[in-house]
Amino acid sequence: MYILDIEELAVTYTKDRQKIRALKDVSFQVKQGESYGIVGESGSGKSTVLRAICGLAPQSHGSILVGQKPLDASRDFDFYRQVQMVFQDPYASLHPRHTVDHVLSEPLTIHRFDDCEARVARALTDVGLGSDFRFRYPHQLSGGQRQRVAVARALILEPQILLLDEPTSALDASIQAEVLNLLDRLRAERGLTYVLVSHDLSVVAHMCERVMVMQHGLVVEELTRQDLQARRATKVYTKALLAATLGYRADEKEKPQ
Repeated sequence: MYILDIEELAVTYTKDRQKIRALKDVSFQVKQGESYGIVGESGSGKSTVLRAICGLAPQSHGSILVGQKPLDASRDFDFYRQVQMVFQDPYASLHPRHTVDHVLSEPLTIHRFDDCEARVARALTDVGLGSDFRFRYPHQLSGGQRQRVAVARALILEPQILLLDEPTSALDASIQAEVLNLLDRLRAERGLTYVLVSHDLSVVAHMCERVMVMQHGLVVEELTRQDLQARRATKVYTKALLAATLGYRADEKEKPQ
């Protein structure tokens, strides 16, 4: 069953009286429990897809179904119980004057949960942070710790889908691996569905079963993890991305196994 079904999604912005088509008839489906990647250069439209799902980008036409239910123009409480997003920059995504406790408690209060104390404690444990972090401020945390708090905030309402917008690109390489392994473990334990945006095909090859390649707001092609590992890209643009991130030359001929 597809938990996320997007058909002919278009997003158009108006700037200086000119219309800019950020997405042009993008279609893809994500199965329940799957990790699905979206890759492309800056400006390809990959992050706009996530913003459109969340209602943060102006959808001109097309449809978005979550759990086979079409989304209205505005996102209601039920949507945010099902879908949460983790943003790219852990330094910008947390309020500097709010403690970790406030960050995690606020969505529980908004959605009227009764067991806030237990949920906050469990959320910190689940992302590898202990109770010592509960009353710290963002400036008292490292980049990796901040992103763990952002993941805990996204998971605290127990959503089914996480939208991950370059969740490790602002982190050091060693910390990136820790956060990716954390996300892998949480998905396995909770049966979560991920939509992961990245410019790095090596990250997507590690995390995702399938990947959609985008350029200039268009879908170039869709590949499986096995396609990536076997270098079975068919489009020149995808081969160029492989060359940049996986050391694969676009003009290289496949060698017999």
